[in-house]
Amino acid sequence: MKKIISIILVSITTFILGLSVFAAEPVLTKIGTYKCGRQPKQVLFSPDNKYIIMPLLEDTGFDIFSVEEKKITKRIKPPFSEKEGFAEGLFLPEKKAFFVSQMTTGNIYEYSYPGFEYKRTISTTGVWSKFIAFSTEKQMLAVSNWVSNDVSLIDYASGKCLRKLKTGAAPRGLFFINGGTQIISLSFDSGVIEKFDVETGKRLDYISVKNGAMRHIVVNSDKSKAYVSDMYYRTVYKIDMKTFKIEDKVTVFNNPNTIDLLNDRYLFVSSRGPNNKTDYTKRSPEDGKIQVVDTTTMKIVVTIKGGNQPTGLDVSDDGKYLCFSNFQDENIELYSISE
Repeated sequence: MKKIISIILVSITTFILGLSVFAAEPVLTKIGTYKCGRQPKQVLFSPDNKYIIMPLLEDTGFDIFSVEEKKITKRIKPPFSEKEGFAEGLFLPEKKAFFVSQMTTGNIYEYSYPGFEYKRTISTTGVWSKFIAFSTEKQMLAVSNWVSNDVSLIDYASGKCLRKLKTGAAPRGLFFINGGTQIISLSFDSGVIEKFDVETGKRLDYISVKNGAMRHIVVNSDKSKAYVSDMYYRTVYKIDMKTFKIEDKVTVFNNPNTIDLLNDRYLFVSSRGPNNKTDYTKRSPEDGKIQVVDTTTMKIVVTIKGGNQPTGLDVSDDGKYLCFSNFQDENIELYSISE
């Protein structure tokens, strides 16, 4: 009898797992396309999902888009806004704060949220500062510096740079792990994914892909898997965080940029399209795409058309919306998500 019950339980479990594999993929319904400032580098939803923020690379700050009103309601101009070069933003709900980086000055600027009132300027002491990450446990900010080839570790309270981690060339994506004691850094020009000890600066481990161009990293909620976009090989890697090795990968459209997870299962990927043969900074000969990867199979399950060079991408915290920026079209696109 026990054997029969065991067989039945195994069969039921297998059936349930089978259903999860064939669960309906996300349905994306376009809400609209909306103009913004020049070269929107990133988009990110506010923690309450009321606003979408767009740091502008070739403009004087960051735009604020109201999800309810479906329009840009304000342009925030940080100090030295005339130098342009605003690259990435980060909300810190626990601090009621929003940060934005400026490549041309090596500064990050803190604002309140709600309200977007200016609070302070923090120097990274690095060159061409881009991506920002935060460790709650260590109360520490990390900023990747594209030209000085290092990562600044900054004490949140004082705003002082505690130390710098020497990384592979052109570091970009960052993610704190293991209670903030370690950090993962992606190198765009060296093709390495590096793990560092934040106290000693020692490199603990690395993954190297010849000619790779690593851009963005996201990690699932239990920190067991990471996903990394590689622009050179038009690939997204699935990394086992315990072994720190690539366990799977998927080929996407040309030049994958920003990625984001929905419910730990579906990975949204913005790919800007093939480079302009004259200059990669000019309009692409073909518009980009947004693709959705089922991380259980690492297969593409949804593809939608983007504008010219989709770059920034974010899924709202409530999972209801997708937004991405078209870098060369100077606009964003907003979609609803249903399953």
